[in-house]
Amino acid sequence: MITCYLRYQLDPDKLADFEAYGAMWLELLPRFGGIHHGYFLPSEGESDVALAMFSFPSLAAYEQYRKDASTDPDCQKAVAFAQRTRCFIRYERSFFRPLFPKTAA
Repeated sequence: MITCYLRYQLDPDKLADFEAYGAMWLELLPRFGGIHHGYFLPSEGESDVALAMFSFPSLAAYEQYRKDASTDPDCQKAVAFAQRTRCFIRYERSFFRPLFPKTAA
């Protein structure tokens, strides 16, 4: 499994737009075989940082998602919404291999 970690720098005045953008991807990503772990929006402290994490079974599955999403009309609408609203200034993407607790036997 591979988990993608996203760190966004937001425009604090466009938090509602960013939340709408995030809600789109919460619905879209599972269509492509991913598990979305949610968006984490500013609460206390820095008001211009948001985080998101989602996982795919493998890097190959993630790469296929990227390819398929690039031509999906709903994904294109989400990207266009972000470009139109400029709800985030930039983002960083990192990949991790999760370690989960062992299940009780």
